[in-house]
Amino acid sequence: MTRLNLSLACWGYDRTEALQTGLVRPDGIDLNFQALDVEETFFRMLRNREFDVAELSMSSYCVTLGREDPPFIAIPVFPSRFFRHSCIFVSTKSGIEKPQDLVGKRVGVPEYQMTAPVWIRGILQDEYGIDPSSVTYVTGGEETPGREEKLKLDLPDRFRVEPIGATQTLARMLADGEIDALHTARAPSTFYSEPDKVRRLFPDFVDVEKAYFSKTGIFPIMHVVAISREIYEQNRWIAQALYKAFTEAQRLTYEQLKVSASLKTMLPWQIAMVEETIDAMGQDWWPYGVERNRHVIETFTRYHHEQGLSPRQLTVEEMFAPETFSKFVI
Repeated sequence: MTRLNLSLACWGYDRTEALQTGLVRPDGIDLNFQALDVEETFFRMLRNREFDVAELSMSSYCVTLGREDPPFIAIPVFPSRFFRHSCIFVSTKSGIEKPQDLVGKRVGVPEYQMTAPVWIRGILQDEYGIDPSSVTYVTGGEETPGREEKLKLDLPDRFRVEPIGATQTLARMLADGEIDALHTARAPSTFYSEPDKVRRLFPDFVDVEKAYFSKTGIFPIMHVVAISREIYEQNRWIAQALYKAFTEAQRLTYEQLKVSASLKTMLPWQIAMVEETIDAMGQDWWPYGVERNRHVIETFTRYHHEQGLSPRQLTVEEMFAPETFSKFVI
């Protein structure tokens, strides 16, 4: 039987390494794995639909589900998860000392619909009482001028979103005090080069994020794996085949991170970090699948709707290929 050739664009994570090297092969599929930076993958998939399968922003994927003839269907594989308290940066000129000081301020976001800012706005609302519509959002390139929203948005009037100038960058504006804060996925360069001008809102972010997880049980999902809906409809079996392969690749990573004979990563206290993570979050601290993540997904889709990005709150059932909701048993 001829194997199906599929292109897959995804960053080179430890949890996808076995797919990239071919150590794990999806049933009936040959993967052309392209290890690309996430911004490039998202841009090319959302604008041009260049890949058969791709890592995709959770928020962007949800936006596409609200459009006529949605182009993608996801499987419940989450290559990127991240606690985002560490990703709220403030200008030292802003006078911001605590989350509530953000109200009424000008806050930079590379794109309003980015997943990281959706989580940040939602967390600030749920945990600190900050209405997402209480600030003005300023959008544009963080390090390079000219960035635009990858998807056209139609937001309710209560959300104020303004693009920056053609030659401006958010990193520079933050250091100069032209914006008060920045919600982002990547730390701005000025945080490192000008620490007297840019700092984190939560300098003790690790403790804050651990307390957040202990309270909510949420390890925020950033990205999903999306399949071209046309290819999926022609080959419904590929959803389960890909899900199984991603899960097996992740299982190998879990095992490798516990090996002490030789460290898998360049982290000198890797083993201690793994043991500490298991103690705080359990053996499967990065779960795939629907049911283990239902609360996290439903929290995100609520944020997405409340922030004007979805006309209604999406259901978990409409987000993922139905073949991945259950598995056979013997």
